[in-house]
Amino acid sequence: MFMADIAGVRVLYTGDYSREEDCHLCAAEIPQFSPDICIIESTYGVQLHQPRNGPSVVMASPSGLQSGLSRQLFEMWCSEKKNACVIPGYVVEGTLAKTIINEPKEVTVMNGLTAPLNMQVHYISFSAHADFAQTSTFLKELMPPNIILVHGEANEMGRLKQKLITQFADRNTKIISPKNCQSVEMYFNSEKMAKAIGRLAEKTPEVGETVSGLLVKKAFTYQIMAPDDLHVFSQLSTTNISQRITIAYSGAFGVLKHRLKQMFESVVSLPDEESEGPAFRVHERLTVKYESEKHISLH
Repeated sequence: MFMADIAGVRVLYTGDYSREEDCHLCAAEIPQFSPDICIIESTYGVQLHQPRNGPSVVMASPSGLQSGLSRQLFEMWCSEKKNACVIPGYVVEGTLAKTIINEPKEVTVMNGLTAPLNMQVHYISFSAHADFAQTSTFLKELMPPNIILVHGEANEMGRLKQKLITQFADRNTKIISPKNCQSVEMYFNSEKMAKAIGRLAEKTPEVGETVSGLLVKKAFTYQIMAPDDLHVFSQLSTTNISQRITIAYSGAFGVLKHRLKQMFESVVSLPDEESEGPAFRVHERLTVKYESEKHISLH
C-alpha cells in the first residue's frame, strides 16, 4: 500500500492486498491516518473466501484450466467420481474453471466433444486479494470520504459499488468505479492545521495576533515552533549564513560614501576596530567596506 500527500490531500492506493495472513503473505495493516481518497482493488467484488483447508494431490497451472497441464489432467480425470478438482484462487469469466464451479453435468473438452463432469469441484481461495468481508471492514475502519474501485471485473465491481453505497448510506461517501483509462477529477478545499509546540505554546496568542515560527511537517501532521526549538522537537537544526559580495571599484572610498549619503538618509561610518578597516553602514542593514584599491565588499 502507498499513502501519498498531494497538496494536503491524502491518497491511499491499496494495490492487491489481503487482510488475512497466510504462509506466503502478511496481512495488510490499517494506515495510521485516514485518507481523503482510497483507491482500492475490487477483484472479488462481493464474494467471500471459503475456509482455507483441504488436501491436494497435483498442483498444475494454469488455474483457469484453459490449456496446459491442468487442462490435460482435468480431461483425464473429470469423468471419475473418486477424483476432485480444487480451484485455489480467482477465476476469470469465460474460462473452464469458472464454468465447472457451477457444477454442470457435462463439459466441452479440447477436441470439441463433451464429457460428463462426475468429479467433485471445490473452490478454496489461496488468492492474495481481499474478499468483500475484508474490504468492507477495511473501509469501515478507514472511513474515507472518497472511494475509487479499481482492478476488478466490471460486473463484480458494480455489485461491490452497490453494496458499499448501501453500507455507507448514512455518510456522504463518494464511490466511483471508473473504466480503464478513464480520468477521475476531484476538487478539495482542505484546511491545514498546525500545532504550536515548545516556546510558542507557552503563551496563548490574542485574537488577531500573528504567530511567527517555523512550520515543520512530519508524516501527515504540521507543527509550528520557535527556531531555537527546532533541534529539540525534530532531527533538524538551524544555522546562520553570512554572505559577502566583492565588487570591483577603483574610485575614492570617501566619494562613494558621499554619493550614498545623497541617496540615503542614514549612512554611518564604523570604527576601524569594529570593521577592521574603513567602512560605513547604510540604514543599519548594509555594510560597505574598503578591501583594496580595486575592490569593496558588501555584506
